[in-house]
Amino acid sequence: MKISDNIIYIGVNDHKIDLFEGQYAVPNGMAYNSYVILDEKTAVMDTVDANFTDEWLENLHNALNGREPDYLVIQHMEPDHSANIMNFMKKYPKTQVVASSKAFAMIKSFFGEDLSANGIVVGENDTLALGGTTLTFVTAPMVHWPEVIMTYDSRDKVLFSADGFGKFGALDIEEEWACEARRYYFGIVGKYGVQVQNLLKKVSKFDIKTICPLHGPVLSDDLEQYLSLYNVWSKYEAESRGVFIAYTSVYGNTKNAVMKLAEILKEKGCENVVVSDLARSDMAECVEDAFRYDRVVFATTTYNGDMFPFMKDFINRLAEHSFQNRKVGFIENGTWAPMAAKSMKAILEKCKDITFCENVVQIHSSVDENCMKQISALADELC
Repeated sequence: MKISDNIIYIGVNDHKIDLFEGQYAVPNGMAYNSYVILDEKTAVMDTVDANFTDEWLENLHNALNGREPDYLVIQHMEPDHSANIMNFMKKYPKTQVVASSKAFAMIKSFFGEDLSANGIVVGENDTLALGGTTLTFVTAPMVHWPEVIMTYDSRDKVLFSADGFGKFGALDIEEEWACEARRYYFGIVGKYGVQVQNLLKKVSKFDIKTICPLHGPVLSDDLEQYLSLYNVWSKYEAESRGVFIAYTSVYGNTKNAVMKLAEILKEKGCENVVVSDLARSDMAECVEDAFRYDRVVFATTTYNGDMFPFMKDFINRLAEHSFQNRKVGFIENGTWAPMAAKSMKAILEKCKDITFCENVVQIHSSVDENCMKQISALADELC
């Protein structure tokens, strides 16, 4: 696939993988992207996962069409992108590796080889001339590893964005970008909103026509929508108005209260009411929805003097990913000693800019008339 007259895509699709990074379900697989820039000198942009060595090297060989690579640019050292560095160097030993100082240290950690002696260490705003093409390097620490650099090609106005602007899913599957890009962002990059904001400011000086990430499709149409979403996500602003209700239920009574709340919210005209059972839903999608909407309700049973395990896992995941700037409501169930709301609030109080609803729904075993009044009051606050 040609990105431009000078840039060729040489990445691979992975349909064997079931869990990305050992935790994110990827029913449509993953793409590991790599690119070749052909000019007076040639630059290979990153490698791919270890399971695709032969396919990638063949793609590279075909793209080079008899030429030898001059540079291997390493933007990110995570193994799904760096695994084939040494396989590449065995085949093309005269190539110079271009990377950040931290990346060279990681190469030695991963492979036991010091490639810095014949390498080129690059940092903020350093450049590399390939002929008509000049590459400018931008440091992107903690987006989402500390060694990350991104690369701007001024000739074709392309930003090689490492893991930024990536998404789940192989490239031979057609699907909407935003849904899987959002789940990818909040699961993998979401904790580092400040760093993403810093990066967006840095790259705003470039005239970008195309974004080439290490996962997901090459982006070229209406780049403003992608940049705008990254800006919203990294500021922890709500992308959409709506109420996300996350719940756990043992015998169905907490679920009953949740469904009644959802029904009342819709009757009141509250837009986008989304309900998820944490025990049965993909946890990463639930995290995504909690960040997507501006209001979140947590509903669970008291369990061992605390909250139900799935809810505890969920709230801890949100806190770990810098959950903030939301309006939050609680529904708790406890037959003899309700404690779930107190336990949930104790974690969320440590998050920034959380506004707690005054009305807490408390269920004593099952939903009764008093409980319905509390649900109605909570719905009024949320709408």
